[in-house]
Amino acid sequence: MCGIVGIIGNFGKREYIESRIRKMLGMIRHRGPDQFGIYVNNGVGLGNARLSIIDLSSGQQPISNESETLWIVYNGEVYNYIELRRELEGKGHRFTTNTDTEVIVHLFEDYGENCLNYLNGQFSFAIWDSHKNQLFLARDRVGVRPLFYCLVNNTLYFSSEIKALLANPEIHTEIDPVSLDQIFTYWSPLSPRTIFKNIFEIPPGNYAYFNNRTFSINSYWQLSQVIPDHKPDNQQKNQYTSLESINDYVDELEELLIDSVQVRLRSDVPVGAYLSGGLDSSLTTAIIKKHTPNYLDTFSITFEDERYDEGKYQQQMAKLVGTNHQTVHITSKDIGDIFPQVIWHTETPILRTSPAPMFLLSKLVNQHQYKVVITGEGADEMFAGYDIFKEAKVRRFWADQPESTLRPQLLKRLYPYIPDFSKSQNPYLMAFFMQGLSETQNPYYSHQLRWNSTSRCKRLFSNELLNKINPQNSHHHHPDIPLEINQWDPLHKDQFLEITTFLSTYLLSSQGDRMGMANSVEGRFPFLDHRIIEYAFHLPPILKLKGLLEKYILKKLAARYLPNNIVYRFKQPYRAPIQASFIGKNQPEYILDILSTRRIKQAGLFDPDAVNILVNKAKQKPLTEIDEMALVGVISSQLIDDLFIQNYNDKTEMPKDDHIKVIAAVQ
Repeated sequence: MCGIVGIIGNFGKREYIESRIRKMLGMIRHRGPDQFGIYVNNGVGLGNARLSIIDLSSGQQPISNESETLWIVYNGEVYNYIELRRELEGKGHRFTTNTDTEVIVHLFEDYGENCLNYLNGQFSFAIWDSHKNQLFLARDRVGVRPLFYCLVNNTLYFSSEIKALLANPEIHTEIDPVSLDQIFTYWSPLSPRTIFKNIFEIPPGNYAYFNNRTFSINSYWQLSQVIPDHKPDNQQKNQYTSLESINDYVDELEELLIDSVQVRLRSDVPVGAYLSGGLDSSLTTAIIKKHTPNYLDTFSITFEDERYDEGKYQQQMAKLVGTNHQTVHITSKDIGDIFPQVIWHTETPILRTSPAPMFLLSKLVNQHQYKVVITGEGADEMFAGYDIFKEAKVRRFWADQPESTLRPQLLKRLYPYIPDFSKSQNPYLMAFFMQGLSETQNPYYSHQLRWNSTSRCKRLFSNELLNKINPQNSHHHHPDIPLEINQWDPLHKDQFLEITTFLSTYLLSSQGDRMGMANSVEGRFPFLDHRIIEYAFHLPPILKLKGLLEKYILKKLAARYLPNNIVYRFKQPYRAPIQASFIGKNQPEYILDILSTRRIKQAGLFDPDAVNILVNKAKQKPLTEIDEMALVGVISSQLIDDLFIQNYNDKTEMPKDDHIKVIAAVQ
């Protein structure tokens, strides 16, 4: 894995462009501390900070085609590069390295943007065509790897992280009020927005061209295109659930998942695995041990607070499959202490502290000399593993008979990790789930309650911020959805919303790529292989969510590898302490400053009186979930203002000459 940067514009001397690229690379050297490379041509600069994983000796970037007319900088992995290389060599292409990077540039030479359809992987890359004076940018299908850009005065700047863009004095930071409003609704900005005005991301599954000062973005893959446009009838449901049919589906899934895991083990450095103790990481770990000869180190998080801890399941799985298991023990104080570092790497406000333990976990991996880990992310999205899918199913069932007193009782079977939830007769709880109950044709039905609840955090917004948001309300009220969404099965609607508003923008970004690469660790995601995504959405929905049993077919497969107490235990969502991390005996020193009335007014994002009320409340009693989200949201937003606006410091250790390759084309 790597970091990439670039500038395309009307600049003067080569030395000036090179110095800019060096400075940008210095800001993201954590993504690739092994080697650095720069390509400079007339008005063009490309840079790469390399985390060497494949072809350690000769894979330094930038890399070109045979005629040196195409130059690539690349962040990611293409897992089928060996097969693609054979095909390209058969067509006469000559290779000078054994990297997947060089495969991409030759593939682009033959197919242009259509090369993206051949790639199985996670990536963002840039290719400069010196004959056409044209830049090509691309990002993988579901947005595992980031790619940001900014256009200023007909000059394009791009990078794997926003902080590298900010190393250019032409780019100024300002909080985008609409993006902050989206974060306090959906947990993250809706792509292509970022928290900063005029800085955007290339959306997942998209590519872009920059040519003659013209910038255009196009889609090459969309989730909506792989979702069937019909709902199975009862006869089909019965056919799908016959024992023979189920076994056939499980066999097909097993074959796909084994191959997905195996190709993600392709590496010239050791590959470890995250092992949370849940179904998904336990299954991928068991597959590695059964189907490969690999020695395997596994890594996991344990918590001081037993409400969040899954240590006993981790130890059970490590012993069962025979891995060398390492853990990092997390306290509330740890989370509060490292939170500014976490926000420096997320580059966006967040409403959860969950990225912080992931930051410490990747640090543990790095300390054990690993650069690559297999993880289980994506299974919940593809196979309907979240409670929100079950909640929506119960509410639709209840909506058929809204006067029923029995149907809403099914909600008590959800959220087993919430104390006394199943015993509750709280009329306010029932009133909460009744909101919009009959609006089952609303395409946002499954997520509207969550979004409405999160939006309650906006009560802390300042009048100044609200005045900036209100005129633009009509442009950001909901995520974009395809016209055909009402023809889909309800579960597919719900999955589509979860994937397009949460997976890439939060889970794979703030909690994934940014926390791993902060410590030079690359995560690989077998469940996000595009073949498995397409397989999952062509499964009959009843094989994903059968009754209220989530991930039904995945559990059928897992039962071939894992004990029943792992396969069928209640799902425990990954969460981390919030209130105790920032308030009380563990309160970090920076909290008093960034939550002071002076600093709140300086940032202009929140109402100082409302923030003081929330903080005083937190000092006196346990906060509700919404109040905890509001607290994290305020703290992280204030840190963004502090780190990137008020006190931004771009001084960093720049690549040294003996660590860097500079390719200067003829001017």
